[in-house]
Amino acid sequence: SGRHRVPRGTVRLLAPVGDPQKVIAVGLNYRDHCQEQGVSVPKEPIIFSKFPSAIIGPFDDIVHPQDSSEVDWEVELAAVIGKEGRHIEESSAMDHVVGFTVANDVSARDWQMRRNGRQWLLGKTFDTFCPLGPALVTKEAVADVHNLGIRCSVNGQLMQDSNTSQLVFKLPTLIAWVSRFVTLVPGDILLTGTPPGVGVFRKPPVFLKRGDKVQCEIEELGTICNKVV
Repeated sequence: SGRHRVPRGTVRLLAPVGDPQKVIAVGLNYRDHCQEQGVSVPKEPIIFSKFPSAIIGPFDDIVHPQDSSEVDWEVELAAVIGKEGRHIEESSAMDHVVGFTVANDVSARDWQMRRNGRQWLLGKTFDTFCPLGPALVTKEAVADVHNLGIRCSVNGQLMQDSNTSQLVFKLPTLIAWVSRFVTLVPGDILLTGTPPGVGVFRKPPVFLKRGDKVQCEIEELGTICNKVV
């Protein structure tokens, strides 16, 4: 109707899904990201998780933890589950997706790669390490989720620039794979991996510092921008 509108500057956008049961993530899921590290393309999806408490809004601040000196960025396509399922077939997997949003899988590389027995969880799940937004875009509004430009900039400098066509395992495969192990329920978030250009594999490595601004953008889905504090 146009009657129930407020100026954009007077509101704070929250994450489109703020308290999911699960945040499921995928490692090494872009072919060009595997090449960047000099590792083989995985034969099966590499699954890890982040705690829902890591989620913040699309323009909220990322808190740089005192316990890490190697905080990194990872722009990712996130799919949101809309229909419960277990042992889902690939042919019907997209029926279980309600839509998509932009994510930043912020990562403390020192904790991910060298500490905590090299298990990834702690390095991935500090508070504020999962900005999401700016909106939940329904799948019907996206022409082809597996052909979207995906980019990340830090302080205006382009760091990651790829396309979701580079995904090793597409969404139907990921959903079918994960549902072999756990029941997917509405609101669950699936982070699908990041393209090349992360800080840790640059020569020399580049890490986020307080005051930096990280902008993540996916074609047709929008842009999020988070300041590191």
